[in-house]
This record gives sequence, C-alpha cells and structure tokens, in this order.
Amino acid sequence: MRAYTMRNFLKHLFGKNVKPVLSEPTREEVTTATSIETEPTTPPTATGDLNAVVVSDIGNVRKNNEDTGLFVRLADEGIRRFKGYLLLVADGMGGHLAGEIASQMAAEIVSREYFQHRDTAEKSLMRAFQLANRQIYDESHQHETFRGMGTTCTAVVVHNEQIVFAHVGDSRAYLFKNGQLIQLTEDHTYVQELIKKGEIDEATAARHPERNVLTQAMGTKPDLRVDIGRCILPFDPGDRLLLCSDGLYEYCREDDLIRLLQQESLPNVAAELVQMAKNRGGHDNITVVLAERTTTSVQPPPRETREIEVPITLDYELPHE
Repeated sequence: MRAYTMRNFLKHLFGKNVKPVLSEPTREEVTTATSIETEPTTPPTATGDLNAVVVSDIGNVRKNNEDTGLFVRLADEGIRRFKGYLLLVADGMGGHLAGEIASQMAAEIVSREYFQHRDTAEKSLMRAFQLANRQIYDESHQHETFRGMGTTCTAVVVHNEQIVFAHVGDSRAYLFKNGQLIQLTEDHTYVQELIKKGEIDEATAARHPERNVLTQAMGTKPDLRVDIGRCILPFDPGDRLLLCSDGLYEYCREDDLIRLLQQESLPNVAAELVQMAKNRGGHDNITVVLAERTTTSVQPPPRETREIEVPITLDYELPHE
C-alpha cells in the first residue's frame, strides 16, 4: 500500500476525469511544546468533536528536543464553533537551543494569532505565519546566539468537517480516510524540487544525501512563501489526521503508517509510531500529533503534560469590530 496525493486518491476512487480534490496551494510573499492542550468546559456537540494526542520524543541521539507539537481545543465553545481546532508541528533548526526556541515561538505565535481574528481560516493562518516568520527572523538578528535559527511549521485547522492547512518546510500533514493515507502537504526540500522536475524518483530521493535540505523555512529570511490549502474531501467521523516531523517519516514506511493508523486507540497509535522510529534509528527528534473526529459524547483525552516554557495564552477572545 502507498500514500496517495489528494488528486491521485480521487482518481483511484472515481477514475481519471476528476477535478482536483485539493484547492491549489496559494503561495504569497510574506514581508512582514512542546505539547499542550486545553480542555472544553462543555460536552461535545452533535456536530462532532475532535480528540487528539500529542507525543514529542527527543529520540536516541539528539541532546535536546527542537520539535514542538500542539493541539488547541478552546474552552470557549462559541469561539471553538467559529474558529475550529488547531493542530501544529514545528521542527526547529539552529545550534545552542536556537532551534528549540524557534519552534516554540512558531507554536506560540501561530496559535495565538489564529484565534484573535474573525477572518477565514486561510486568512487567519496566513496572518499568523507572516507574524511568526518576522518575529523569529528579528529575534535571530537581535541575539548572536540565535543567528540563523529557523523552523518548519505545519498547521491544520479542523472546522466542522473542513480541513484547512498552512505549511512551510518538511514536516507533514496526512489525512487517513477509508483505509487510504493521503499526504496533504508537499515538502519544501531540494529533492522534492528534483522530483517535480522529473530528474529523480521518490525512491532515489529517499536515499539522496541532500534530502533534508530545505528550500523554505520559517524565520530564516524576512520574506517567506507559505502554502495554504483547503481539502475538499470532508473530515468525517472515524477519519484521522496525522501531523509529524521528519523524525517520524524518515524511519516509518507508508505501509507502517497505514497499518498503525487502523488501530483503535489514539494514544497507543502515537506511542507505537514514535517507538518504531526509535527502534529503526531515532537519529532525530520525533513528534506526532494525531487526531480523529467523533460524534459521540466522549470525554476529551487527558491534558497533555506541559513541556513548553514559552508563555502561551489559550483563553482567546475574538476582537469586537
């Protein structure tokens, strides 16, 4: 079994003459923790709730964890109905803890800014990514210790049955639907550019010595190109979302992901994914954010241990206009 792109998935189901199932990602110029979750004060509604688990592991080799994983379920049901849920993975880079700071800044700024505006999910995510990029870039130039720091950032908003994402770097978001694994994001890497040009295939890319070279990262320059996409396939009850850093997918094959994602328990699936990556090398940090939509009145999962030291405000109020 293999992971489908969004367009190939619908071709697999309905034949060749289908429209794209993913709105073409828009690329806009931007000039401008490690796991945490809030708990709802009201039970899930009949329209469906989102259960999620966040696991971030240092791996077998690294001395510190430069990944940040985030799931935000706001306690205020009114805001939650309007803005949905936010999931995020960021994989930082830079020495002397700079990568850790960059990924935590991305998580803090994107999660805060997304919920503070009444705009559409796409506009809110773009605004949040713009601000995060600029602040990380400015921070790296104000402190010599942080010079050159940056981070990947993949954020997914689930609003009712809709999935909207913003993405930069090589962390990934997958939709697991009807037993098929669909990669929503496209890696911003040198080897991905070679694949698109037809110069190498995916098997060669997986072994390429420069497979981890990024073409885009948050905070490394003042201008940033961000992919914004909306998945036309609905996020139905029983479907699952997987966000992960490259520390997972570098070691876990697509058929491994498919096999484990079919298991029932979210915490067990997340733990097994991380352990598999560690058993096969674990040379990088490993972060998994795993979510599924439900329609039953189940209790939310336990609050994740707060590992992030950067202050994060989660009780947002939408500004009055």
